[in-house]
Amino acid sequence: LLDELLPGGAHRILTHCNTGALVSGGEGTAFAVALAAHRAGSLRRLWVDETRPLLQGARLTAYEAARHGMAYTLLTDNAAGSLFAAGEVDAVLIGADRIAADGSVANKVGSYPLAVLAKYHHVPFIVVAPVTTVDLGTPDGASVEVEQRAGQEVTEAVGGGGPVAPLGTQAYNPAFDVTPPELVTAIVTEEGVLSPVTAAALAELCAGARQVRIG
Repeated sequence: LLDELLPGGAHRILTHCNTGALVSGGEGTAFAVALAAHRAGSLRRLWVDETRPLLQGARLTAYEAARHGMAYTLLTDNAAGSLFAAGEVDAVLIGADRIAADGSVANKVGSYPLAVLAKYHHVPFIVVAPVTTVDLGTPDGASVEVEQRAGQEVTEAVGGGGPVAPLGTQAYNPAFDVTPPELVTAIVTEEGVLSPVTAAALAELCAGARQVRIG
């Protein structure tokens, strides 16, 4: 897959949150693509966003990368911009919690700014997700209801380490953000690769998947 989208090999891939076996079937979604590149000898570096506030990247993705012997480096979420500026990212690979009918992608908060950075730096932003993630009943990104989580996830250290902000501090803590389709280079599913991402192409992909299941 990466050789088709990114000819040349020796890929440096940036990930966000966790998309491996710990949270999905098989070997995962976006992480599985990076793992396949590692096994093929074409993964130069896996950049792992820590993914605040619950640190799914640091606690889960880094663990899976280490278990598979992958070359990986952990970074704080706010260090991604400097990584792009240094020319150290060849592609961004993320999963999706929901894909709207127009191709908008709802995923772990922090995904959208990575898409903006990728667009500015001319780096492919690739979403890897099963067709079941597509919700044609959700017309666009504005229709996605974003969960607001407890402020304590931000104001207190993960794992009961105590407060990191003054008592009574209010926190803005959305669980997800939404990336518009024009920032998405490709959506990769078990039914094929969608690029460019359009509502018509997404509907056709889903229709084909339904026919396969019915047949």
